[in-house]
Amino acid sequence: MNIVERFLKYTQFDTQSSEDSQSVPSTPKQLVFADYLRQELIQEGFSDVEMDDKGYIYATLKGNIDKKVPVIGFISHYDTSPDCSGANIHPRVVENYDGKDIVLSEGIVMRTSKFPEMLQHVGEDLIVTDGTTLLGADDKAGIAEIVQAMCYLRDHEEIKHGDIRVAFNPDEEIGMGAHHFDVEKFGCEWAYTMDGGDLGDLEYENFNAASAKVLIKGVSVHPGYAKDKMINANRLAAEFAALLPQDETPETTEGYQGFFHLLSIQSNIERAQLSYIIRDHDRKLFERRKKQMLECGNVINEKYGEGTCEVVVNDQYYNMKEKIDPNMHVIDLVLKAMQHCGVPPKVEPIRGGTDGAQLSFKGLPCPNIFAGGVNFHGPYEFVSIQVMEKAMQVVVRICELTADYYE
Repeated sequence: MNIVERFLKYTQFDTQSSEDSQSVPSTPKQLVFADYLRQELIQEGFSDVEMDDKGYIYATLKGNIDKKVPVIGFISHYDTSPDCSGANIHPRVVENYDGKDIVLSEGIVMRTSKFPEMLQHVGEDLIVTDGTTLLGADDKAGIAEIVQAMCYLRDHEEIKHGDIRVAFNPDEEIGMGAHHFDVEKFGCEWAYTMDGGDLGDLEYENFNAASAKVLIKGVSVHPGYAKDKMINANRLAAEFAALLPQDETPETTEGYQGFFHLLSIQSNIERAQLSYIIRDHDRKLFERRKKQMLECGNVINEKYGEGTCEVVVNDQYYNMKEKIDPNMHVIDLVLKAMQHCGVPPKVEPIRGGTDGAQLSFKGLPCPNIFAGGVNFHGPYEFVSIQVMEKAMQVVVRICELTADYYE
């Protein structure tokens, strides 16, 4: 099976995760694909293949070298985003892309004017959707690349390497992917998530992240007799949102700039709930943002009475840079592998997070490497076959270079 066949097979499984679930994994359908993947790894000859009751899969490609070298790992998640349907995906290969707009289906066009990233892949073969679902390259492309790389190493004994561990997990898209990851069982000195974007992406800086829930209690009174009695939670929700900086949102920031992002509002006169995420690369600014969110709640309470507004802030993950900086050989190996594979590296901060961020703080340094997907989480997602092949080659080369590095 080649990498394209492998990836297209993976896309036929609906593995959408859910933020509204308390189970692990968050949706039972993820386990259907997980079991398929477990069986595939066994059939491909991996060792130590196991899947726990939460859907975390671990396996080993045994080394073929006499000397002792570090055990390293490669990780991808198999859930897809809750933001767009992952059911009944109809992928299509656009061969030798000509640089023009792509008609995904009747009335749905992926235009270069809106998605100029398409023009970076002229002459390549692109896998696209039919415009009604996401594709699932985030992160099934990463899984296909890892499995294909391990099969390549299995079939090419002349490439010397130590033991390589692989792991595939659920629920990354809802920030829970690393929560039940067994770092001790994985048994690696360091690892890489194959969960980045386009060709050459290498990321070892990410946002510090927190979630915030804002609960507002109102008082409902007949509007004709409401003077000095009613507290309209709808209006207070809008007032709370207005207290935060209006120029520090995802729509107005880039690079290292942080933001407050209002995810949802559910409200009526008696009760309102606002859901936010808080992001910043700088740890001090991140702590300041969390404090600012709590202070906005205090403003509402001072004006309308104690207990009117409750703000609950929970940390989600931190910037992995502080864990990678003391282990820069992990990055050096990737840069050398990219150079050998003819891939120009693009080292940039992630305006988001990956499982690698949480894993780095659990003692497993884990930067993020490109998987090739573009326009994640929506119907205009696509991936270049040639970029997937390059990602697979980089994985192979990292494994080889790790053995050479410790001669």
